[in-house]
Amino acid sequence: MKRVRLGTGAGYSGDRIEPAVELAEAGNIRYLVFECLAERTIALAQLAKRRDPSAGFDPLLADRMAAVLPACRRNGITIITNMGAANPHAAGAAVAAVARSLGLGPLRIAIVTGDDVTEIIRARQDLTIEETGAPVSSLADSLVSANAYLGAEPIVRALKDGADVVVTGRVADPSLFLAPLVHEFGWAADDWTLMGKGTLVGHLMECAGQVSGGYFADPGYKDVPNLARLGFPIAEVAADGAATITKVAGSGGLITGATCREQLLYEVHDPARYLTPDVAADFSGVSITEAGPDQVRVDGGGGAARPGSLKVSLGYGDGYIGEGQISYAGPGALARARLARDIVAERLRIIGLPLRELRLDLIGVDAIHGPELSAAAPEPYEVRLRVAGRTHTLKEAERIGNEVEGLYTNGPAGGGGATKMAKEVIAVQSTLIPRELVTPQVHMMEVQP
Repeated sequence: MKRVRLGTGAGYSGDRIEPAVELAEAGNIRYLVFECLAERTIALAQLAKRRDPSAGFDPLLADRMAAVLPACRRNGITIITNMGAANPHAAGAAVAAVARSLGLGPLRIAIVTGDDVTEIIRARQDLTIEETGAPVSSLADSLVSANAYLGAEPIVRALKDGADVVVTGRVADPSLFLAPLVHEFGWAADDWTLMGKGTLVGHLMECAGQVSGGYFADPGYKDVPNLARLGFPIAEVAADGAATITKVAGSGGLITGATCREQLLYEVHDPARYLTPDVAADFSGVSITEAGPDQVRVDGGGGAARPGSLKVSLGYGDGYIGEGQISYAGPGALARARLARDIVAERLRIIGLPLRELRLDLIGVDAIHGPELSAAAPEPYEVRLRVAGRTHTLKEAERIGNEVEGLYTNGPAGGGGATKMAKEVIAVQSTLIPRELVTPQVHMMEVQP
């Protein structure tokens, strides 16, 4: 029975590059998938594109391509990635530039567009925000971006046209992995059982190191070897959708039934109806079996007809955050940090700073669980004060960090390591639109020798 091996080269925008190189060189894979696009990531990319029309794609794109393209071309590996973010055309051009600099032509680069539905959203008055029920029009001029989650179909089209590299914007994470399976095995787009099985594979693979022991590790309870050399996962998939999850022999981390089960549950609200652009996947009957060291067999899974709507990620400006931090250590550190906190709180009141929200945390004391659960803990020998507030303007946000920095000479003894920052807040919510309003397109770019 024919089998296809897929490797995950990244699970988020800033992920490590070396494991992807290891997969390209020693993974015996046919496809290398870089999943680098979170909801907030694409909104920030849209802001970058506003400032510079040639920007808006993943900042590590060129570095990743320079690292893996030689081995991928040598070993016949096709690359699929959503690192195009808000500017897939510019990302495709960047890939082409890397290929030319390395002398790797001929190369066919497919650019998938159509996910940017900002103007469609602005024109609609009947849409509501899923999280709040408020009309999308209430975001008004604060709306930064609106990107629909595309499915596997345009990637399948690109692969059919002979793409060596496929660069997309917003595509549902598991669809990046489902597409090569549909292409290789000729699965019908309405075979909901196979589409569900392929989506299951994509869901297990999409976060890279999470399924091979990263984030899973808990020393003394769930020990994971050699995390500094964590190997990223490989899925070996058969034509019936059954898969084995593994990694490069000798790489760090581990793949077990437990790591796969934890990843299977990741971000799944209803295991029997996991909604994607391609299928309403059913993970409720999945069987996970350890077949050997770092070899986990995944069977079962299925699905039902895909939803009639596509999810749209809405990025919008939600004010500004100003932050300042300073540390206190040694005897009386907690008392001095509490005094510093109270001074800043009073100073913000005195200057009349219009705050939408304010947090004053003593890191190492009450920053995570709050004062109620932290009251009985022994007094720490070092404490870091963090003050963060949300404001209406950048100038107001900057005042918060300035007040914390002012503790150097206007606060209790022994403060050190003060830092401050201010930035715009990009928040994310979602809406649904009829899928017929979204038209994915595939553009081919040729790199000649």
